[in-house]
Amino acid sequence: MTDPVPATTPSPSAPAPPASTPPPPGGVLSRPHRALTLGCVSTILLIAFEAMAVGTAMPAAAEALDGVALYAFAFSAYFTTSLLGMVVAGQWCDRSGPMGPVVGGIAVFSTGLLLSGVAQNMLTFVAGRAAQGTGGGLVIVALYVTVRRAYPEHLRPAALAAFSAAWVVPSLLGPVIAGVVTEHFGWRWVFLGITVLVVLPLLIMLPPLRREASGPPDTGAKKFDARTLRLAAAVAIGAGLLQFGGQELRWISVLPVVAGLALVAPSARRLLPAGTFRAARGLPSVIMLRGLISGAFMATQTFLPLMLVTQRGLSVTQAGLALAVSGAVWALGSYAQSRPRLEPYRFTMVRSGTVLILFAVLTTPLVLIDAVPVWTPALTLSVGCFGMGMVVSSVGVLVLRLSRPEEAGGNVASLQVCDALSNVVMLTAVGSAFAALGGSTTAAEDTAAVGPGAFVVVYAAATIVAVLAVITGGRVTAKGDIAN
Repeated sequence: MTDPVPATTPSPSAPAPPASTPPPPGGVLSRPHRALTLGCVSTILLIAFEAMAVGTAMPAAAEALDGVALYAFAFSAYFTTSLLGMVVAGQWCDRSGPMGPVVGGIAVFSTGLLLSGVAQNMLTFVAGRAAQGTGGGLVIVALYVTVRRAYPEHLRPAALAAFSAAWVVPSLLGPVIAGVVTEHFGWRWVFLGITVLVVLPLLIMLPPLRREASGPPDTGAKKFDARTLRLAAAVAIGAGLLQFGGQELRWISVLPVVAGLALVAPSARRLLPAGTFRAARGLPSVIMLRGLISGAFMATQTFLPLMLVTQRGLSVTQAGLALAVSGAVWALGSYAQSRPRLEPYRFTMVRSGTVLILFAVLTTPLVLIDAVPVWTPALTLSVGCFGMGMVVSSVGVLVLRLSRPEEAGGNVASLQVCDALSNVVMLTAVGSAFAALGGSTTAAEDTAAVGPGAFVVVYAAATIVAVLAVITGGRVTAKGDIAN
């Protein structure tokens, strides 16, 4: 059976500028790009802070609203609607440029923050989280397309590196700040405080955004595709069912999981570019690679603190220190790939980065052996984070390079959808296997509740996915490209 016609068709690779031609002077913070860069980075900073902080505020919010039974839906609602927002943003950008999705996304995101902050019951709170997910999905895709439209090619790696750097402070300080705000001012201000702040970056970036990136692409606007939106809705609903069914290890949970897979599998195959799931050369492999590295590394990070607490007797705070430097090292890897002198080695950086990720996934569970120092995962995870920084940003660069102007939005949306969807599928699979083997992610302090075998299965699955990522990393070159 042949692949169906994709929503976004990959195009031949556009060659990078010759190494002998020096790029024009100025960087992403030079006068022509400063306002746009600061506005984009500030927007991502606030969205990242909300993403990092919500976990700290959620227990207090659920208790105050008498909604512990709906606790998980506050997270799954955000993810489910963000998938739909990403696809809508892709079509919107390809029709009329990224300005509309940026403005609309920030407006919807702010409305969601306000709704959650003033909620008097848990259903209203969850609705606010759903609005935040929609707005976040719109914004993140639109900002990537803004990079494609407003920055010359030699500055795009640096712009995407700046996006990665915007996550550093929230990842380090977001939970701490949210804890202080929740304790001294109340959980509502974790949401209400960002509501006003998120409008400020929009005011900064709006003039250059209107000047540099408004209107349809020069090659013509792409037609609205209702079929793509239906597929996106099916993927979002299916992902929500997977999350719901994967929360508990009960026979009845099999039903939503099966229903979720029945929706996700065929819909995602038609939604993403043809050849994505068989890692066809060029754009399909680039998009598939993003999903593989995200799934493998997410599982590695998610289960590490629990492993250190239950198997090596660390406190929750001590275990958290293993993740403390992740954001900074990730940003360092992203910065490294943005250096102009490394541009001729873009494909080599992708392949090398996937090897570093595989190394981290393989070596992190060695801490299960008593003779291995407990600080080892902090080192191995740092190696993996450096690789993630290189690969994630490079994948973004390659998607923008391999996209025709009128297809950039759809291809960026596919990249983000593959990333998010792989996380859901991976965590549902390994989480269910972990629970079936006696693991319990809700009993971190009960060291007898979790055996080492449960962690071995989780990291074995992550290793298989990381190996597939290494293989896929060798296929990101399109036919006719010269591998470096």
